[in-house]
Amino acid sequence: MTDYGAFATDPLFGLPLEELWFGLVFFILGMFLFLDGFDFGVGALFATREDEAERETLLAAIGPFWDGNEVWLVVFGGALFAAFPAVYANLFSRHYLLMFAILGALILRGLAPEMYEQRHDETWQTWWGRSFVAGSVSAPFFLGVFTAHWLLGIDSLVSIPGVVVGLAVVALTVVAGVGFLGMKTRGALRRDIVGYGPKAIGAYLALVVATLVYLVVFRTDIGLLAPLPLALVVVTLVAAGGYLATLRAERYTLAFGTVPILVFALVALVAVLLFPLADPAAGLTVSDAIISILPLNILSVASALLLPLVFTYFGILYSTFSGPIETGESYS
Repeated sequence: MTDYGAFATDPLFGLPLEELWFGLVFFILGMFLFLDGFDFGVGALFATREDEAERETLLAAIGPFWDGNEVWLVVFGGALFAAFPAVYANLFSRHYLLMFAILGALILRGLAPEMYEQRHDETWQTWWGRSFVAGSVSAPFFLGVFTAHWLLGIDSLVSIPGVVVGLAVVALTVVAGVGFLGMKTRGALRRDIVGYGPKAIGAYLALVVATLVYLVVFRTDIGLLAPLPLALVVVTLVAAGGYLATLRAERYTLAFGTVPILVFALVALVAVLLFPLADPAAGLTVSDAIISILPLNILSVASALLLPLVFTYFGILYSTFSGPIETGESYS
């Protein structure tokens, strides 16, 4: 029998791997919400465009990115399954229909622009344009419902806090979409799109406040009033103010730079409120749910090697397709 020594009995380099992997799972979820979030936001803003050239510009803006951005959702599911298999099994079995709703929305969002470009008659493009909007709005909504139900241990398909958080995530994706299009568009289209930014951030903050009030009043066990959650709320307010200020100053790159702060503050808040539980509905703590030391060490080494490659790929992708969309560019 192979003797793995300390590698099989002690965490790698003495690191707190349980907490690190819990944080990594939520970091990956944040990466998906940030990167695919602006794609969803552009899809929602697509509904505001009637001019064909403007619609083509919006599709061209996300064309090189959206399918790569979706990889982060696959990585999230894979990381959750690899490190916390019991949590993965419980969540996906309890929220089976919700998972299929997210998957269906993502399929619709991905298929619609491809079909939209196949024919240029009005009825065809109207139908697939609406499908693109529906998929772009429903995917983040269902993801928000799922996240709220995970945190609160809710087993039902629909709940009031789930709906509120789902709408908040949709509003956040519109915030991201406005910031992204501020960098990628020009002229009258950019001025019009940017006008949706204050409305979106206002809606997001209102929905966040409603969620916080619910937690304070009805879920005192969550621990929202602890220092770290309150600090994350303050970070959100400061970032929202920065977003508005940079939009007004027409500093669109800086405006987009506030989006990951808003996204990761939200995801970190969920993680902080959840910890040390990994699955409240099942009563599983992070220590209960984590895999044993040997596979966890192997998984940690593999991730340390692979994640830099993933970040390198995305760095090359975004640098290659940086800059505004030029006249005549299209999705295809």
